[in-house]
Amino acid sequence: MKAVVFSGTTEGRQFSKILANLGVEVLVSVATEIGAEEQDENENITIHVGRCTAAEMTKLLHGASICVDATHPYATEATRTICEACETTGVEYHRLLRTESELPKNSIVFGTAAEAAEYLESTAGNVLLTTGAKELSAFKNLDIKRIFPRVLPTLDGIRACEALDIPHRNIIAMQGPFSLDLNRVILEQFNIQWLVTKDGGAVGGFMEKAKACEYCGARLLVLRRPRENGETVESILERCRELL
Repeated sequence: MKAVVFSGTTEGRQFSKILANLGVEVLVSVATEIGAEEQDENENITIHVGRCTAAEMTKLLHGASICVDATHPYATEATRTICEACETTGVEYHRLLRTESELPKNSIVFGTAAEAAEYLESTAGNVLLTTGAKELSAFKNLDIKRIFPRVLPTLDGIRACEALDIPHRNIIAMQGPFSLDLNRVILEQFNIQWLVTKDGGAVGGFMEKAKACEYCGARLLVLRRPRENGETVESILERCRELL
């Protein structure tokens, strides 16, 4: 049996390892080299690195019995493309969901990064952006001296910051998730008054950010997670065992 797992999250890596240990031939597709580095080595796991078009996903799905979409909860475009590829190939599709966080009562929630940026235009104080390099352009109208983006330590991450002329001293290039203590240190070091984040759940370190804001007196701005239907690890594993 062959399974294709579109990964990029902790759940995806863990799920791939469980499948491989069951004797399933697993093809794991990750968008970046960092995703490949995080994937455990296993003789039953093959890793494909790079963002895929629908046609490329269709090729990866050839001969597969099941496809598991374990991409990030906010990667809606990737999920749409994976669904299209599964419809084209007739491969069974399953969406692996990450549990949502309980948002702190004093957090400010927005539907998009653009809405959060518009809100911040009428405020003062430094802003820590932890929403990823792809969302940076939404904040281009803010004073760049206020912006402190925390991005992955990749060329793409740095280039996205440079495209907005963000000072290099403001760029925090690190790979998370981050502990409560490290979040606190960053907020204090850069005198952060606002932290913008997505709800990455427990494995994404969301509560560590929220608690650091509470400790340091910074305000937490959260981009609302897209609504979607999906399944737990246990339910998808049960289906995989049926197919074995």
